[in-house]
Amino acid sequence: MKVLITGSSGQVGRALVAHLKRQWQGKAQLLALDAKELDITQQAAVMVVVRAFLPDVIINAAAYTAVDKAESDEMTAYSVNCDGAKYLAQAASEVGACILHISTDYVFDGNKAECYHEADFPVPQNVYGRSKLAGELAVINACPRHVILRTSWVFAEQGNNFVNTMLSLAKTRESVSVVSDQFGSPTYAGDIASVLIEIAEQIVEGKQAWGIYHYSGLPHVSWYDFARAIFEQAKEQGLISQPPRLKAISSDDYPTPTKRPANTRLDCQKIEANFGIKPSDWQAALELLIARKISSSAGNL
Repeated sequence: MKVLITGSSGQVGRALVAHLKRQWQGKAQLLALDAKELDITQQAAVMVVVRAFLPDVIINAAAYTAVDKAESDEMTAYSVNCDGAKYLAQAASEVGACILHISTDYVFDGNKAECYHEADFPVPQNVYGRSKLAGELAVINACPRHVILRTSWVFAEQGNNFVNTMLSLAKTRESVSVVSDQFGSPTYAGDIASVLIEIAEQIVEGKQAWGIYHYSGLPHVSWYDFARAIFEQAKEQGLISQPPRLKAISSDDYPTPTKRPANTRLDCQKIEANFGIKPSDWQAALELLIARKISSSAGNL
């Protein structure tokens, strides 16, 4: 089997490469490319790579994820999240490959009281969400053999994410204010990678469950609850000696350039029913992540 990964230097891309090298060593050919090696917004470049490599599976982990910046950089957000996704899907269709594409909970408006299902009508409230929804539709129209994986609140050992931000603030601030009226699902990038690999394996073995799926972590929490868990785990493992005081605030108290949905809790029953994949245990992942940070710091002494 031949697998092409785009966005290999991002949070999920890094995890995909690491997982595939461990799990599929000798069983598959892997071509992992970052934005410098393959700019997915350039259709001709995409076609050259895909026609030369002839992958069985394309996993698109490339994305424009700067939510606030997207409001003033709409053209780039759409170029990456929509056009780039479309070009990869078109190339996949041409060579008979399937495409696994990562999308977001921000395709929803956040006004629903319950969890969002795949069949719920998406109404994104910001440029980032609209560009990702446009990418979903582009993939669907360009390649029938597709799996679109919507996920949320992604965190990893490296990268610009909420966990790393909170751990950095814990070392410099006596108090931290965090929004408590936005609810969703933290999801570990390593778990997303494992799920994409599992889906790819099942597809290669003959599974034909194309479509949109939700995959995220449990339990659902607010950003405030997530921050509290991060500080508690960091203190318990000795990464920080004393966590900062945590103050719950409303979204109105923390204005941002982007309107963010109040509720993006995702229902993950469909992916479990079709692929046997259960939601991510973000608490266990967080514990492991902090342990790895401590181990890495000790190794650098």
